[in-house]
Amino acid sequence: MSDPLPYVLILYYSRFGATRAMAERMAAGVEACRGIEARLRTVPPVSPTCEAVDPEIPAEGAVYASLDDLRHCAGLALGSPTRFGNMAAPLKHFVDTTSELWLGGTLVDKPATAFTSTSSLHGGQETTLISMLLPLLHHGMVYAGLPYSETALMATQGGGTPYGASHLAGQRSDRPLDEHERQLTFAQGKRLARLALALHHRAGAPA
Repeated sequence: MSDPLPYVLILYYSRFGATRAMAERMAAGVEACRGIEARLRTVPPVSPTCEAVDPEIPAEGAVYASLDDLRHCAGLALGSPTRFGNMAAPLKHFVDTTSELWLGGTLVDKPATAFTSTSSLHGGQETTLISMLLPLLHHGMVYAGLPYSETALMATQGGGTPYGASHLAGQRSDRPLDEHERQLTFAQGKRLARLALALHHRAGAPA
């Protein structure tokens, strides 16, 4: 039996669907590379009411992430809408449960990236991406943004930053990904997949 393919974990939280659409586009970029798969996972919402319990399996979309999804990934993409220039609480809550992986150095030298969606063009895209970068650095991951060799970065009228893909969803969160945003999100997934494959094979090579 052949070994399972390495995978990039695309871990996101999406309330109205914009970040989910980005995650799916990034997954397409990952799977444009041969020899690696994309694994889409989400996180449940958090509630200030202790009695509120979410179903173990979401009604639609990706299933909820486990620590094992993160433990065994070859690369990681974190996606979140902005909450006052920061990542959303549900994603932060999950990230805060990863101490055992940090203690074991499980994610050291694995490539990672981030993506976000906001309702306004200057609604905190860059700070949200940076807020997701910080725990990745603490885990010893290798951060991969979007290089300016992606010419859509210079042409975009919506989202797109060198820190990672972004999307302008509009005040009603109903603006679809435009062509530049689609290009950049796809390119980010493809770049992450290439790096994950290279580092995965290097980690498995004899010293």
